[in-house]
Amino acid sequence: MDWLDLSADAGLAGLFAASFLAATLLPGGSEAALFAFLRLHPDALAPALALATAGNTLGGMTSWACGRWLPKWRRLETLPQLATLRRWGSPALLFAWAPLIGDALCVAAGWLRLGWLPCAAFMALGKFARYWLVAQGALP
Repeated sequence: MDWLDLSADAGLAGLFAASFLAATLLPGGSEAALFAFLRLHPDALAPALALATAGNTLGGMTSWACGRWLPKWRRLETLPQLATLRRWGSPALLFAWAPLIGDALCVAAGWLRLGWLPCAAFMALGKFARYWLVAQGALP
C-alpha cells in the first residue's frame, strides 16, 4: 500500500482536479476522493475542504458558462430545472451538489442569465456543506 502514501500536496492537487471534473458533465466521485485524502491526512482538513469546494464550484461555474453561451431555444423553456430557477433564483444553486440535477441546475442558471456572483456564492455554500459532512465521516 506504499503507492497510496501520497504527499499531502500531491493529494490536495488531485483532490482539486477530481472536484473540478466531478462538477462538470464528466462522471466522478469527489466525495470519495475527499474521504480517502482525509483518512490519509486528517491534519489537512481546512485546505482539503477549501480546495474541494473551490474545484467543485469552478466546475459548476464552467457548466454555468456553457449554459450562458447556449442560444435561447424555445424548446428548452419547458425543462423542470428552469421552473425551479425562475421561482427561487440563484439560491436554488445550494443544490448544485446533488447528483443528476446539480449539473442541469448550473447549466440552466447560465441559460437564464442569472448573475454569476450570486450563483457562485450559493453553489459554493451548498458544495462546502456537503464536503463538510463527508469530512465529518472521514475524520477519526
